[in-house]
Amino acid sequence: MRSLLAFILLAAAFVTPTSAAQLGEDGLHKEAWFAHTFRDLKEDLTQANSEGKRLAIIFEQRGCSYCREVHEKVLSDPEVRDFIKQNFMMVQYNLHGDEEVSDLDGETLTEKTAARKWRVMFTPTIFFFPEEADESKDLGSQTVAVMPGAFHKGTFLDMFQWVHSKGYETDEDFQRYHARRIIERREAGKKNTD
Repeated sequence: MRSLLAFILLAAAFVTPTSAAQLGEDGLHKEAWFAHTFRDLKEDLTQANSEGKRLAIIFEQRGCSYCREVHEKVLSDPEVRDFIKQNFMMVQYNLHGDEEVSDLDGETLTEKTAARKWRVMFTPTIFFFPEEADESKDLGSQTVAVMPGAFHKGTFLDMFQWVHSKGYETDEDFQRYHARRIIERREAGKKNTD
């Protein structure tokens, strides 16, 4: 009986997703693969483009249970993590942070004043950049998509895939794309993760 219990516990350790994210001094969950930059959006966009990636910014805050859930249940999933790492440069911002940010229009802000300027209402919130930006406009006026709040794996991954494939340039808006992907996953017999 003990060996059966030990086997079940060992098997559960390999099946249960765990988060590699650690809490930083600012209270935010830190993914080793998030980009560490000087938060100059022009430079970050240039760097992402040079790596063949899209730029995305995630706003989080200390004590955010939804942020924790995204790190523990979504970003720890190999399918999600690997897709984002391969195709996006993710930069983390603190909703209440004082780190300096240089907006696309050249305005210098703190993380918290940038959050107000770009109308961040929830954490986590992810901004997706265009490949080419108009340097006379701020980030908030030219994002190609914004994901406000925490979502399950299916919705989260669908948003990143829709942005990566430039779905925003087609007639299929995200809601229609996501509905189609849900149906495709069900037809393929995949577990509902939406």
